[in-house]
Amino acid sequence: MFHVPRTAGNHPRLFLGLIAAVVLIGGAGLAAVLTSQPPPTASSRLAPLPPRPPLEVVEALPQLTARLQREADAGRFMGAVLVARGDEILFRQAYGTADVATGAPLRVGSRFRLASISKQFTAAAILKLQDDGKLTIGDPVCQWIQPCPAAWAPLKIHHLISHTSGIPDLMARPGWGNRRTTPATLDELTEDSRLFRLSFEPGTRVRYNNAGFNLAAAIVEKASGQRFADYLRTAFFEPLGMTDTGFDDDTDLGIVTGHATFPEGLTAQRNPNVSIVAGAGALYSTLDDQLVWEQALHGGHVLSPYSYAQMIMDHSPADQPNERDGRPHRAWGYGLMANRLGTRVTPAFQDREIYHTGSWSGFRNIEVWQPDKRIAVIVLSNNYHQQQQVLLISQQAMAEALGHVFPTALAD
Repeated sequence: MFHVPRTAGNHPRLFLGLIAAVVLIGGAGLAAVLTSQPPPTASSRLAPLPPRPPLEVVEALPQLTARLQREADAGRFMGAVLVARGDEILFRQAYGTADVATGAPLRVGSRFRLASISKQFTAAAILKLQDDGKLTIGDPVCQWIQPCPAAWAPLKIHHLISHTSGIPDLMARPGWGNRRTTPATLDELTEDSRLFRLSFEPGTRVRYNNAGFNLAAAIVEKASGQRFADYLRTAFFEPLGMTDTGFDDDTDLGIVTGHATFPEGLTAQRNPNVSIVAGAGALYSTLDDQLVWEQALHGGHVLSPYSYAQMIMDHSPADQPNERDGRPHRAWGYGLMANRLGTRVTPAFQDREIYHTGSWSGFRNIEVWQPDKRIAVIVLSNNYHQQQQVLLISQQAMAEALGHVFPTALAD
């Protein structure tokens, strides 16, 4: 079993208040974290996933329904929203246009680019390969990436998927503007990363990092013997029936167009080039496919209790500072985060939420899971400049589904 060394400054800690989520997927889950032998893979004794509900509009959250309709009518929101509590769909609706050039409407089954929500699939792929005995998150990166720079000797796979590697991120490198628009293979992205020294000692800091997830995707290929896209398809998408989810290869996959709001108006963003974020943000999906994923991942159908517990641990250094606005720092898991997002709206609420956001080339998304009540909120917007709307909508949806007072605005 891999233990993050305490001397590295980021001994993993279970997200506060989420131990029950581990217990739900098997009593051995938490115990496995404390023992030297991981349990077997996801249990075959689990109840099957619920059947997929009909793909239709549902508006059983009246406050959210009224507010979203007002925002959409005023041109202040475009996107698709789904809210589920347990096996029940509480809300499913889409607003606005799929492409400003044609005026085609968004639909509840539209395909969106997930952007960085994709990171949890890369992390889950690493952890599933661990469950299958192909690797461990404590393996040195140099065991899998060759030739390996001498500076990478301390790097473990763990550091790549917890944003603690110290590898300079893509956007922090010289020539980012050219790289942003130039297609690349995983091998080319790996070669790019080899050129840079580490920004800090692995494990001593957290710095959001796409490059680490690209390297993790390259390791998935080596450990599985499959192309990264093929491994995700055969390990996750096909077994779970996620037929509208896949790896975006910039061909015509029926993905809606991303947009941005500029002074001259709504403008299409037609050069996504997700090849440069292959392991960090290259997937597309739909509301309902993402609901299947949320229920499967957090319900024990994807990973062993041991690996799931590792995925939702806080791997940030023990001295991680608070957020810039003074709120407590988020917990940094593998491709997931956790925090009390409800404190960012008014009236505030305190429930802990597991989540990840996504923003890339005209898209702005958030996907949230509340483990105590098994509430999933998925907000997918094809307008990059709706970050605040997407966050507020997610917390309005979560609050109403939990029975809290409906928030009216983001907190100052």
